[in-house]
Order: sequence, then C-alpha cells, then structure tokens
Amino acid sequence: MKKIEAIIKPYALDAVKDALNKMGVSGMTISDVTGYGQQKGHTEAYRGAEYVVNFIPKVKIELIVASEEADAVADCIRQAANSGQIGDGKIFILPVHEVIRIRTGERGKAAI
Repeated sequence: MKKIEAIIKPYALDAVKDALNKMGVSGMTISDVTGYGQQKGHTEAYRGAEYVVNFIPKVKIELIVASEEADAVADCIRQAANSGQIGDGKIFILPVHEVIRIRTGERGKAAI
C-alpha cells in the first residue's frame, strides 16, 4: 500500500476530487494548510498599505491506495491540478506498512 499526499492550490480541489471519484478512489482526507516553495510568498495591498504574505494557502489531500494504483492515482491528481503556473503543488508517494480499520479490526487492503 502507498500513501499519497498532494499539496495543491485550493481552487483545484473540486477538479481533483471529481477526477479521483471517476477513477474509483472514494476516500480521502482534506486539510487546509499554508506554506511556500519557489513562490516565497507575495505582496498584497490592504487599505492602501502593502504587506508581504509569506505563507500561501494550499490544500493537502491524503489517501491510501494499493501499491499498483499509486502511479495512476498520482498522475490523475497531477493532470487535474495542473494549471501550468508556479505553485501548482507537489505530490508525495510514501510506503504504508499497515492499515487497520478501527471499527472492525480489518487490516490491509480490506481496511482501505
């Protein structure tokens, strides 16, 4: 099993969710996060005063998939979230040793 973590722009969330649902991926965890990469923040104006926003709002998607599905799921996320602009995000694929469903005690792929 693999854990996929994707950090994307907030407006891309619906497109990514729809694309994953079409693939049959039904469960995911979504978190609002902030951070920066190559963008290093940006300048905004509020009531005539300029200020630097160091952390950019992003959305983090986390999901667990079978190992053989990981590349296809990551590619699906990449295509749906891609705007061609700096700051589109990153996708991380991590190994998962075990998954246990709390309610039933099921383990492995049955618990996903």
